[in-house]
Amino acid sequence: MLNTLVGLLFPNLCVGCNGVLLAAEHHICTHCIDHFPETKFHTHPENQLEKAFWGRIKIESAFSFLTFRKQGIVQKILHELKYSNNPDLGVMLGQMYGSKLREHGMHFDVIVAIPLHEKKQKLRGYNQSDCFAQGLAQSLNCEHLKNVVIRDKHTETQTKKGRFDRWLNVGDVFDIQSSELISNKKVLLVDDVITTGATIEACAHSILLHTPHLSVASIACVVNQ
Repeated sequence: MLNTLVGLLFPNLCVGCNGVLLAAEHHICTHCIDHFPETKFHTHPENQLEKAFWGRIKIESAFSFLTFRKQGIVQKILHELKYSNNPDLGVMLGQMYGSKLREHGMHFDVIVAIPLHEKKQKLRGYNQSDCFAQGLAQSLNCEHLKNVVIRDKHTETQTKKGRFDRWLNVGDVFDIQSSELISNKKVLLVDDVITTGATIEACAHSILLHTPHLSVASIACVVNQ
């Protein structure tokens, strides 16, 4: 009775459209999910995202779940994930996309996320990219590694920087701990959103010192969009 009353007074709302969620829905309503702007890059070798890294880093594949557009549903989802203390949303998105990757026959040995600096993670309470990685690992039935890639330096936000300035901002901030955990393994490196790819590129250089098998994924992508 009390739960019903609380639900009527403070209903759970969809992150995408702000509509009331049904009992079986979590975070995002079925209608919004059905209208997700999916890239389907995982079904297209040499897709736009993969081409964005040509000549920069040697990766086996690159793909992203959703297309990012300003003021769109994906921006709302990412804002909720990063700033509204909702790590479960990231796990759910990872589970959803991981299921699609599994159905397409993709397999990885380990999944690692772009790390936050400890100061930023302490302030936010969690790493949104790591939540996505956790969900992916659950659906793909592979190992989710934490604290293997570390961020040595605290950097400024990348939001308003161009490609060159982004690279300067993150060019030497990543390092690898316990390299034996990724040595010669198929690694999937994930981030929340890829714009110029500078952060992924910087992190990938550290990982590629220990394995030639690296792929890249993200919740959303704005490269060449």
